[in-house]
Amino acid sequence: MDQKGEPRILIIDDDEQLCRLLQDITARMGLSADSENTLAQGVQKNRSQEYAVVLLDVHLPDGNGLEIIPQLREVSFPPEIIIMTGYGDQAGAEIAMENNAWDYLMKGSSFQNIKLALQRALQYREQKKKAIDNLRLHQGSIIGESPQIRACLKQAARAASTDIPVLITGETGTGKELFAKAIHDNSHRCERPFVVVDCAALPEHLVESTLFGHTKGAFTGADAAQEGLVKQANTGTLFLDEIGDLPLTTQTKFLRVLQEKRFRPLGSKQEVGSDFRLICATNRNLNELVEAGGFRQDLYFRIGSLSIELPPLRQREGDIRVLVKDFLRRRCRQDSGCPHTSSQDFLDALKAYHWPGNVRELFNVLDSVHLEAQHETVLFVKHLPQHIRTQAVKSKLPDEAGDQGLPSPSGSTSQSGSFKPLKEHLDEMRLHYIKGLMELTSGDIAEACRISKLSRGHLYELLKKYEIR
Repeated sequence: MDQKGEPRILIIDDDEQLCRLLQDITARMGLSADSENTLAQGVQKNRSQEYAVVLLDVHLPDGNGLEIIPQLREVSFPPEIIIMTGYGDQAGAEIAMENNAWDYLMKGSSFQNIKLALQRALQYREQKKKAIDNLRLHQGSIIGESPQIRACLKQAARAASTDIPVLITGETGTGKELFAKAIHDNSHRCERPFVVVDCAALPEHLVESTLFGHTKGAFTGADAAQEGLVKQANTGTLFLDEIGDLPLTTQTKFLRVLQEKRFRPLGSKQEVGSDFRLICATNRNLNELVEAGGFRQDLYFRIGSLSIELPPLRQREGDIRVLVKDFLRRRCRQDSGCPHTSSQDFLDALKAYHWPGNVRELFNVLDSVHLEAQHETVLFVKHLPQHIRTQAVKSKLPDEAGDQGLPSPSGSTSQSGSFKPLKEHLDEMRLHYIKGLMELTSGDIAEACRISKLSRGHLYELLKKYEIR
């Protein structure tokens, strides 16, 4: 946005004549446009102010424009991306669409086509902005300001406005239950029960009686009738945590419950109803479970109408400082102790650690630090557990292995000893990697994609670029 609140356009292209031409087109549309000639400058510019649309070239001096689309989205309200390239191909178009680009245009496109793409992207963005403005989410215990968390909060707000099933995925300790509770608390069911079921902790022989309830004498040990958790969630929200651990037999029965909102308690001849809203969570890959036969595909489709993937803490840049500050403030209030402040070295050490247990692990560490420091007011690296201090020290040292574990193409430097341009060196590295990958997999594209984590379209683009059959 410019100072008047009008949408701005960012052009990232190394052809200065084309940049001027595109700026002229946008000016005729009553829009302001900035231009940058490299990917690095474009990413930095995009972070400095809000842009509605980015017109992005593919082949630039410092890399492939398609590869920076995720970086352009790492802002609070990401721009729409229109790819403009003089070397269009199907693989590139596929990659652009996989990254949710708005359009993929050839540079020879008519001015009318460019204007039409811009107009539609701006219209869509304005519509999306109004929808977001109408959603208000009270975050509850969710702490974070990073673009990744803000994006998840927007999805949660959208989920709270409906009654469709929600699937929350993410590593252990990322806050899946907090998000489920926030969705419930912001929904029209907020005054009704929020019932939590930890599927991983249920003994297999008691799963059905716990979920659906039972009558007296339904099985050995059933000395009294018991209402199931599904019934307890009537008019409220049923949260199935770690649904990937639900036994297959129970999955089959639960699918019908989800469809009909009716079930029969164990030992009963009568069906009962329950009007519940379903939210599920898992740290497992349900797609892989479905392929392995460990999870019903039809149930997966039903519970995943709206999916929210929570980022691990190591990807939430800037959130560690916010989380630490909030935790220490709450702990001081609870214990009526002296307030703790964090030194910069303390925060740097926390940022250097990879946090396999995510936010839950961070809070456990801070609990330990709080006890260790007691009446000391400033927290230093010395207060941290040894394994985190060790990681902090290692992060400051050069990698002893250097590039020993990476392919090192000959000719990375010239005979005079001066380095080649970075782009040229990286191209050689990519060529060496792709050749080795195809040799390892004997040309099996599916296996090569699995190992490299590249999409099929991206791999085909690289094979074509380096003329590898």
